[in-house]
Amino acid sequence: MSIPNYQNPLVERYCSAEMSHIFSPDFKFRTWRRLWIDLAKAEQALGLPITDAQINEMEQFRDDINYEVAKKREKETRHDVMSHVFAYGEQCPNAKGIIHLGATSAYVGDNTDLIQIKAGLELVGKRLRAVMASLARFSAQYAAMPTLGFTHFQPAQLTTVGKRAALWLQDLLLDHEDLAHRLETLRFRGVKGTTGTQASFLELFNGDHDKVKELNRRVSEAAGFRKGYITGQTYPRRVDAQVTGVLSGIAQSASKFAHDLRLLANLKELEEPFAKDQIGSSAMAYKRNPMRSERICSLARYVITSAQSPAFTAATQWFERTLDDSANKRISIPESFLAVDAVLLIFKNVVDGLVVYPKMIGRRIAAELPFMMTENIMMEAVKRGGDRQELHEAVRVHSLEAGRMVKMEGRENDLLDRIAGDPSFGIDRAGLDAMMEPSQYTGRSEQQVHEFLAEEITPLLARYNDGDADDVELKV
Repeated sequence: MSIPNYQNPLVERYCSAEMSHIFSPDFKFRTWRRLWIDLAKAEQALGLPITDAQINEMEQFRDDINYEVAKKREKETRHDVMSHVFAYGEQCPNAKGIIHLGATSAYVGDNTDLIQIKAGLELVGKRLRAVMASLARFSAQYAAMPTLGFTHFQPAQLTTVGKRAALWLQDLLLDHEDLAHRLETLRFRGVKGTTGTQASFLELFNGDHDKVKELNRRVSEAAGFRKGYITGQTYPRRVDAQVTGVLSGIAQSASKFAHDLRLLANLKELEEPFAKDQIGSSAMAYKRNPMRSERICSLARYVITSAQSPAFTAATQWFERTLDDSANKRISIPESFLAVDAVLLIFKNVVDGLVVYPKMIGRRIAAELPFMMTENIMMEAVKRGGDRQELHEAVRVHSLEAGRMVKMEGRENDLLDRIAGDPSFGIDRAGLDAMMEPSQYTGRSEQQVHEFLAEEITPLLARYNDGDADDVELKV
């Protein structure tokens, strides 16, 4: 077996067949033909001399793309749209003269791009809600389990495992709001002509502005769009920058989750799923590398950086259009969608198989909680007649010495023993142990989780009713 040419890893290894199909040649060129048929039908309905037989002939070959003819013709003409008009005309000799009537290349090119973007965003939304549903279940399950919080990756006040998951989930909620807005406001290029003035269609309809407007409405509606852009030759390239900005946001949220999980795996508190026969390292057989989380970070980085290309394209378009957008769009838009699709598939796979280690979490809490209890200890000591300022200084001295013994001598944290032995506090070790229940230090974490899920996440998932989409098997 020989594989002499470059294979795109996004297609070969990472994304779903469903997303790959949206940006496939079949989807693209069948959509071109559908748009030509929609245009012919609308032009016929508004009085142009186009016959049912011509439209039926076009319908007959709508999905039967004669690629070789188009490729051969493009080598001669260096024009992809006119090559496909020619190829379609060879299959439909009776309709040859009315295919692409009055249109410019952007009619099929740009409108198809927008149809692909819409389909891609809808699939990304479905994937995103699937991850959100999984994270919501995990967050609810562990809403009350105390865990050590971190600021600057230094031990901080306790939170809960579920509350931390709710923070990951909230990032995705913000992404979903952005995605929903982009879908709701996405418009169509429609039937606009060479520089967006509709002059060619005004000529076809003998100056009848109402018919030209109705032609645009009919074609846009047939493609599933209610509104259109006012355009030059192309739809605004700001749209591409806006869409890839949404994809970049999703990638940022996924990367944040995956980075957190990689750190927690190092602490042995949480781990991604690890298959029975999975190999963590070719040399170190004991290792359980977080390879899925690392892949999320890797692909997310690609999406985040790729969003810059459409932004630069939008910033450098000249007047009604230039063609320096085309080659860039062919790569940056599809690959951003393919990579985000892969990121979300891996994200859901990881969340569905998350492994929690309560004893390791408890062990770290036990090592750090004495330091975090000191405010509560001081308040209790004040109730028993102690002086707040003197107690604060005593806690500072005891904490520094206990911390020194842990770091320099490798000993267990003996802060509570030091405080129990200090008569100024008036609290014995049993009294301090009674204050060691971690749930006393998580504040409203559990309640916040349940409130967030009930008020924000559950209604959203119920509204779409697809939050727990079918699992897609990871390729690698």
